[in-house]
Amino acid sequence: MRPVLDAVSHGRPQTLGDVRKVVSDAFQLTESERKERLPSGRQTVINNRVGWARTYLNKAGLLVIPERGMVQITDRGRDALHNGPDRITVRWLKQFPEFERFHTHTPKDKADDSQDMADDLDQTTPDERLAEAHQSLMEALADEILTQVRQASPQFFEQLVVDLMLAMGYGGSRQEAGQATQLTNDDGIDGTIKEDKLGLDVIYLQAKRWTNTVHRPEIDKFIGALTRRGARKGVFITTSEFSPGAREAANGLSMKVVLLDGRELAQLMVENNLGVSIKQVYEVKQIDSDYFSEE
Repeated sequence: MRPVLDAVSHGRPQTLGDVRKVVSDAFQLTESERKERLPSGRQTVINNRVGWARTYLNKAGLLVIPERGMVQITDRGRDALHNGPDRITVRWLKQFPEFERFHTHTPKDKADDSQDMADDLDQTTPDERLAEAHQSLMEALADEILTQVRQASPQFFEQLVVDLMLAMGYGGSRQEAGQATQLTNDDGIDGTIKEDKLGLDVIYLQAKRWTNTVHRPEIDKFIGALTRRGARKGVFITTSEFSPGAREAANGLSMKVVLLDGRELAQLMVENNLGVSIKQVYEVKQIDSDYFSEE
């Protein structure tokens, strides 16, 4: 937050875009760091952090927003630059009553009083914390899904793979997808599924409900089977993981072979709403600038 104050220390109104550039230069961010995005992908990290810094400093009375998209330092902000700490934190801003009223408090019975936790919270924005919490929940859900899948029967796993391909847009109808697969005696499935509703191409599937690592020989067998059939595309799905050699075997081929391990399988199930249901919905809203435009 202090670099944002420094960027407007001259006292003149300045655009938020110019402030972002000054702050990025002050931190000597590389081009890739300037383009780094939040997990949502909708905003860059630097834009998000500068935006929240402006909000916090404004709520504390150190900045004002004279007009849309502009910022300007106040007398309190100048005093903070001259007499304040080298690093302005949320904790330091809480000395100002208007910021204290604005900022959401952590309930006392759930608060972590450690200095490290407080410092971590000071260095992340609410958007980042929300994204991190969502990511943690999704990772925990994927773990739970994978446990359930590994405990399922081979027949259920066959149907699960068909359902996943359908949820991802492959195979046309459920009937067509079901006809494209056949149960085998190797505790998995081997079959084909249409790439689209018109059947313009065929994808060969092999699924292994395993707990042991899948090594290169299994991938070589799959590639051999694809070659004998003149296939161009194949997906090998396992509930375990692939060895480096197995992944290497699937690279650099004239055909396209995709390997999906247990973790990726669970993530695709979450992304495509297969085997999961919505527990809670939180709406995160932002200002509608067009509504307030008087032009």
